[in-house]
Amino acid sequence: MGLTDSGQKNSAQDHARRVREMFARISPRYDLLNHLLSANIDTRWRRRVVRKLQPQLRSDAKVLDVGCGTGDLSVELFEKTAAQVIGIDFCRPMLELAQAKAPHLRFIEGDALRLPFSDAAFDCVTVAFALRNLASVEQGLAELNRVLKPGGMIAVLEFSQPTMPGIRQLVRFYYWRLLPWIGGLLSGLRSAYEYLPDSISRFPDQQTLASMMRAAGFAEVEFENLSGGIAALHTGRRG
Repeated sequence: MGLTDSGQKNSAQDHARRVREMFARISPRYDLLNHLLSANIDTRWRRRVVRKLQPQLRSDAKVLDVGCGTGDLSVELFEKTAAQVIGIDFCRPMLELAQAKAPHLRFIEGDALRLPFSDAAFDCVTVAFALRNLASVEQGLAELNRVLKPGGMIAVLEFSQPTMPGIRQLVRFYYWRLLPWIGGLLSGLRSAYEYLPDSISRFPDQQTLASMMRAAGFAEVEFENLSGGIAALHTGRRG
């Protein structure tokens, strides 16, 4: 391994450590703040993911929910589709909350960039509000593609770029001015809610993410904007 490779690896590990520690610190109030600060719209977005996937998922389908956090999407997928759902996240305190919420589901501590599963192991892979937290979106997409069966479906739910100018300005004001103040006041960790708008601003927009998914080997890639593009749901299949 050369010096450049070693430096990139250390940088990725440092990024993962900082993000993991941040989520561990806010985990006790994570669900409450998520629903409160989004006016519970995040719940509707997750339900849209499930509705999109429902026709594809048989009762024996195997689903991997990557970056599952406290398990909201994992639980919704299980309850609405009866598929076999596994959640994976790299933050143990979040997983402990997920397991307490859904003791009947399997949750695993692991790295989304090095998933502990064999090739072509799942019929469907989901990732909700976690792809932008990875040190490398490209590497994350490649790893998601690897564990999908040929023809298997991916669903990526993520914050995106509002498509309407008026909404764009309001969202920017909320993200950069109000969210850090309210989130910091309620969680005691303002930096976590400064990280959110910063990570969203650096994340690829809708069209760019679709192109990145195609480059990673996904076919039939499409996306739909949710709430005027505040979030977007990208789907595709392993080619």
